[in-house]
Amino acid sequence: MEAFLIEGGHPLRGTIVPQGAKNEALEVICATILTDEEVVIKNIPDILDVNNLIKLLMDIGVKVRKLGVGEYSFKADELKLDYLSSDEFVQKCAALRGSVLMIGPLLGRFGHATVAKPGGDKIGRRRLDTHFLGFHKLGATYSRVVGRDVYELRADKLKGCYMLLDEASVTGTANIIMASVLAEGTTTIYNAACEPYIQQLCHMLNRMGAKITGIASNLLHIEGVKSLGGTEHKLLPDMIEVGSFIAMAAMVGDGIRIKDASIENLGIIPDAFRRLGIQIEVDGDDLFIPHHDHYEIESFIDGTIMTLADAPWPGLTPDLLSVLLVVATQAKGSVLIHQKMFESRLFFVDKLIDMGAQIILCDPHRAVVVGHDHQIRLRAGRMSSPDIRAGIALLIAALSADGTSQINNIAQIDRGYENIESRLNALGAKITRV
Repeated sequence: MEAFLIEGGHPLRGTIVPQGAKNEALEVICATILTDEEVVIKNIPDILDVNNLIKLLMDIGVKVRKLGVGEYSFKADELKLDYLSSDEFVQKCAALRGSVLMIGPLLGRFGHATVAKPGGDKIGRRRLDTHFLGFHKLGATYSRVVGRDVYELRADKLKGCYMLLDEASVTGTANIIMASVLAEGTTTIYNAACEPYIQQLCHMLNRMGAKITGIASNLLHIEGVKSLGGTEHKLLPDMIEVGSFIAMAAMVGDGIRIKDASIENLGIIPDAFRRLGIQIEVDGDDLFIPHHDHYEIESFIDGTIMTLADAPWPGLTPDLLSVLLVVATQAKGSVLIHQKMFESRLFFVDKLIDMGAQIILCDPHRAVVVGHDHQIRLRAGRMSSPDIRAGIALLIAALSADGTSQINNIAQIDRGYENIESRLNALGAKITRV
């Protein structure tokens, strides 16, 4: 098992470019299953979750060619349909959270999909009910296969309908969209997720011949078509990585420029950091975060303690709450972090408490951070990464700590961050992979 050794206290300075968006990559790569024509996708990040999904598509017969750095060609004209029901395929899907996004395209194009409970982060229950209810509304049936712990979904022909989603699930919305584009008639999805990566998926599908309207809203209309063609698509920069770099710049930066950040697609992420007192300058499509000797958490207008909570887009993404929590440990003032969506995501704070952070874990969803105002540095420690976002949060804490820290289980970090130690070392960090 690999680990990071991080020598804390070294200032970071320079320019860094965010990778392509992980979550968008998982969606649009799965969407290539919907056509037998070639689809070229650019700016694909070189990370474990995406690479494993590409390997999985190759296993089912998708012809994949690497055209250049981050650029791949996909052609799903000769899929191994029998393999899709095999135990080997199901086991591979169970180890990869992103595999759940293959259900919609397979069901929409071939009328059949076999599903195992997908793997991924250990951050609490991540139910698939929204996906299954949407497929059922479209006319699919599903049943549990006794003895295999899998579900089989079937549909002679999906038919468009109106549906009100029980939650604005991002992967659920993406899956239902991909199932609907080849269905008969018109599908209306209300309470749809509308984050930028869903918008990107819809724009790509429209270039392939789909007819989707209402993009960027929570009310989508999808007029089914008989087939889709090929296209080219470029991923947006990863907003979670942009937020992670803002955090590093605030904690240990000596002037960092985040280049080509696609600011219009960051939503309220920059403002969430500003509420912690972080100065962020906008220069074209770049963000510049100057050196911070001190930053102070804002209060609400009535003087009450600031609360940062996740919410469906355009609210604050839950993937950045771990990072914001770490930044707050060195701020002046206190903040309540409220993680609503996942019941285990804040459990990593015990590692920060061991490093000297002042944090009260109120319950599985809420933590109060009392900032040190840079008067007390965090202590180096030995820890393990429980999930992608906690992993990067612990890495940020270690960069600012006094001494050398060790983070184990860094495969979790590699799942979401491309070559992170080399990119940060280029800014002045001292990170060694062992």
